[in-house]
Amino acid sequence: MDFNQDWKYLFTSFEGRINRAPFWAGVVVLFLVSLVVTFVLGLLHLSWLGNLFALVMVYPGVALYAKRWHDRSKSGWWSLVMLVPLLGLLYAIYEIGIQEGVPEDNQYGSNPLARA
Repeated sequence: MDFNQDWKYLFTSFEGRINRAPFWAGVVVLFLVSLVVTFVLGLLHLSWLGNLFALVMVYPGVALYAKRWHDRSKSGWWSLVMLVPLLGLLYAIYEIGIQEGVPEDNQYGSNPLARA
């Protein structure tokens, strides 16, 4: 994995493609940030701010998912499949978390593994 990852691009852009390594790194970062913020807000008895924080965290999560769907040659709108209870989440984990991206260039960009 390239640890010189462009984190701003990873969490703010809906353009392009990413492979599984930066995707999972982004998931771990978002999870850890959420865990720490939730813990701190709980200690400060400001758990009501957690709802606002959760709403803010939707944007970087969807940006991350969209680029991964693009690597699978699908629209970022496929992120909505996660709204289907259990089966949608399982499908998304399989499709964007486990499956390799398409090897050829697509309408979303070139293969991120071919750039190396």
